[in-house]
Amino acid sequence: MEIDAAASGAMLKRERVRDAILELIEAGRPGDAIPSERVLCARLGVSRPTLRAAVDELVVAGLLVREHGRGMFVAAEKITQELISDRNSFSLPQAGGVWTSRLLEFRTLPAGARVSRKLRVSPAAEILYVARLRLVDGSPMAIEHLHVRADLAPGLTSGELEQGDLYEHLRDHHGVQVSEAVQSIEPTVVTRAEADLLDVPELSPALLFERLTTDSRGRAVEYVHSLYRGDRYRIVSRLTLGARDERPPAKRGHHPGIPPGDFTGGDPVTFSTRGVVQQNQQNP
Repeated sequence: MEIDAAASGAMLKRERVRDAILELIEAGRPGDAIPSERVLCARLGVSRPTLRAAVDELVVAGLLVREHGRGMFVAAEKITQELISDRNSFSLPQAGGVWTSRLLEFRTLPAGARVSRKLRVSPAAEILYVARLRLVDGSPMAIEHLHVRADLAPGLTSGELEQGDLYEHLRDHHGVQVSEAVQSIEPTVVTRAEADLLDVPELSPALLFERLTTDSRGRAVEYVHSLYRGDRYRIVSRLTLGARDERPPAKRGHHPGIPPGDFTGGDPVTFSTRGVVQQNQQNP
């Protein structure tokens, strides 16, 4: 499958600028100042509009605070509520519709400081970076950024990624058995570039997914962050508070950022989450 020439390069540049600013945020404390836009542009070798778009995104996401005449500062820490369940109690979501992908970026590059910490590898270690637009019944639904350890998936091609299942490929060709994923979900809005890809107005609501996946040997396999349209995607959680005599088998379906596969086990579940695609409403 051919790379989308219009989006290639620009997508990776925005991703690198975002990661560089996140590196400064994560190294600081709430209230700490970060360098000015002029300094950051010179340091990162990018234009002011490119940098400002990344800063605007992080301000909207609540990670940066911009004060007129004073500069930019690390925002206060977010309040986190965690849902806890036992090891065998999570099943993957399923969403309706026909899911397809359009590849935006596919290349091998050094992990860099932030992603290397996520994957627990050297910053110089090679990773496979993949950006793709996910569509449901031909309509744009999400933008996914995948960072996969290159040494765990040598020779993986864009065609294999588009036509098959990444986890099945890792298992069948490289003996890597995915076993666990930790994922966070939070609200955000889309930037102008993301809005163009998702065919929504700028600053439209969205859901930001971040996930770290590990294999049965405890190795970090992939780090993913994905942006899903808030107007057409919602998450429904089901909590089972007591034992049930029997449960229907889990259906195969799309998980935000996770291709269909046999990631879920056959054990009964007590907590499950499913994705729901909101259908467009037509006026009579």
